[in-house]
Amino acid sequence: MPTDARIREIAPRLTFQSHRVPTEVKVELVRRLVDAGLRTFELSSFVRPDLIPGLADAEDVFARVPRVSGLGLGCCVGNTRGLMRAVDSGADTASFLLSADEDFARANIGRSTTDSLAELERMAAYASDHDIVLGTYVIFAWGGPTGPARGGADLERLAGRLLDIGVDHWILADSSGYAAPPQIRELVGAALNHIPAENLTVQIHDARGMGLAALLPLLDLGVRNIDTTLAGSGGHPAMPGSQGGGVCTEDAVQLLELSGVRTGIDLPRLIDTANWLATEVGAPCKGFVRHTGLVPRGETAGRLAFSW
Repeated sequence: MPTDARIREIAPRLTFQSHRVPTEVKVELVRRLVDAGLRTFELSSFVRPDLIPGLADAEDVFARVPRVSGLGLGCCVGNTRGLMRAVDSGADTASFLLSADEDFARANIGRSTTDSLAELERMAAYASDHDIVLGTYVIFAWGGPTGPARGGADLERLAGRLLDIGVDHWILADSSGYAAPPQIRELVGAALNHIPAENLTVQIHDARGMGLAALLPLLDLGVRNIDTTLAGSGGHPAMPGSQGGGVCTEDAVQLLELSGVRTGIDLPRLIDTANWLATEVGAPCKGFVRHTGLVPRGETAGRLAFSW
C-alpha cells in the first residue's frame, strides 16, 4: 500500500530503556506492530549496559524479531564499538546519540558534545566500509531538558560539522517538548537548507502537550519521516520521573489518516497493541484514542483528498 508518511515506531527502544522487560516481551511487541502494518523500527540501542541496562539484550532482540518484506530495523549507538555491534546484528541504520545539551550528553553517553563529534567522525570512517547507514540524532534540538529554547541559529553550529564528517541523515528530536508549530517550521527549515527532506526524520516528545500539533507542519515542509511511540510511552534513566514519551503512535495515525495522509497502518490493531502494552506489560502510557475510541467514519470520509 502506498503511503504519504513513514511512521517509525521507537517504543522498542524508548520505552524499554526505562521500563525493563524480558526479551520475549520486546519481540512480541514488534510482532504485534508488524501485524498492524508497521515496517520501520528503532529496535534498541547498542550502548553501555551500565548506563542503559534495560537495553543490554540488543543483540538478542535483533536476532529474534520476525523478518518480513520491507522491514527496516534501526538502532541507537554511542561509539564505534556500538556501531560494530549494530553491523554484526544486521541493523539497517544506526543513529549516533548526539546531544545539543552538554549536561545531558555527559549523563547519557559519558562525554561532551565536542568529544561526541570526534567519535562520530571515527564512526563515519567505519560505516563507510560496511553495509549500514550511519546517521545522527540531535537530541534536545529545540532546547531542554532544563535550559532555554534553541532555534535555527543553534543548529547551524552543528550542521556544517556534521556535513564535514559525512553524516547527512539527521533525526531532530524535540526531547523536552518545547516546540509549537512556528518553532517546528523554523528549525526544520534550517535543517532543510543543508540536507534533503528524505534524509530528515523528526521526533517530537509530548511532554508539554504540543506533539500532535507538530505533525501537519512537517508535511507542509515535505518531511515524511516521523518517529512516534506506541501509547506515548517512554522515558530515560538519566531523567527519572520526566515525561519522556514520544508523540503517541495511535493518536498520530488517526490524525494523519483523517487529514488524508496515508500511513499503511491498521489503526484498530494498533490500538489493541497499545492497550496490551499498557495493561499486560505495565509500561507507563498516555494517549487519547485508545480510551475514547476512533472517530466514526461516514460514507464520505474515504473520498476526502488532500495534497501534501
